[in-house]
Amino acid sequence: MPSVCEEKEFQSLYKSHAKPLRNFLYYKSGDLKLSEDVCQEAMIRMWENCKDVIFEKAKSYLYTISMRLFLNIKRHEKIKLRFAQEMKHLVNDQDPSYLLREKEFGLSLQDAISDMPEGQREVFLMNRIDKMSYAEIAEALDLSVKAIEKRMHLALLFLKERVEELKTRKI
Repeated sequence: MPSVCEEKEFQSLYKSHAKPLRNFLYYKSGDLKLSEDVCQEAMIRMWENCKDVIFEKAKSYLYTISMRLFLNIKRHEKIKLRFAQEMKHLVNDQDPSYLLREKEFGLSLQDAISDMPEGQREVFLMNRIDKMSYAEIAEALDLSVKAIEKRMHLALLFLKERVEELKTRKI
């Protein structure tokens, strides 16, 4: 009995099903690039799960996986569209004074970060902007993770104090 895990058999399945599958997806979506991407992803998944795929049911497996992938992409696009529309309404509905206060707060935050002691600022920016973990920062700066944790703690305390000062000044 042939196995999907055998390279020769997999290539045979690929040659016989890739183009019809891509066309099927193209007819559904109207997007050739998306169709090709989903088709390739379905083939990859079949290869990764070849031990679980019965050779005689490989075509059905491919079409099922492809439709799931396609529907997941479409659902994600709907969510992104809905979020973009909500954000558009939020931005358009905000009064100018709120937008001005938000801009002023951003500038004050930038000032506070620039006023931080150098070691704290460096660790804070590497963690929050560059998305580096404490271990990565410790390695880059040739310090212990505990030292990084301490600097980050002090940086956050510094920012908290500055935010509190801003609140009291505005009231």
